[in-house]
Amino acid sequence: MKSCLIVDDSRVIRKVSRHILETLGFTVEEAENGQEGLDKCAETMPDVVLLDWNMPVMTGIEFITQLRQREGGDKPKVVFCTTENDVAHIREAISAGADEYVMKPFDHETLQIKLQLVGMA
Repeated sequence: MKSCLIVDDSRVIRKVSRHILETLGFTVEEAENGQEGLDKCAETMPDVVLLDWNMPVMTGIEFITQLRQREGGDKPKVVFCTTENDVAHIREAISAGADEYVMKPFDHETLQIKLQLVGMA
């Protein structure tokens, strides 16, 4: 079974994402900020990370930069989930190591398509 870590400071987004991912057959872990997400990755590296951009403690960009520098941190597929939709933000996310990008709010079908694009659904 594939695993996904949802890193988002919004409890609602984590709950909605968890529901979608579980119906797609993922086991799901949650973190409410980037530092907590890195701690969870240190315990067990997930197959996929759904990553928010704007969070307290550590932003999504800071999280992915640190994740990609860790041993095994190149393995998870990272999908940024954010309200930031301009080309500069998308380019920054991809440059930092993101595999895909999805706009909030998203639905089951949209997330499933993004996961298929990164080979995880």
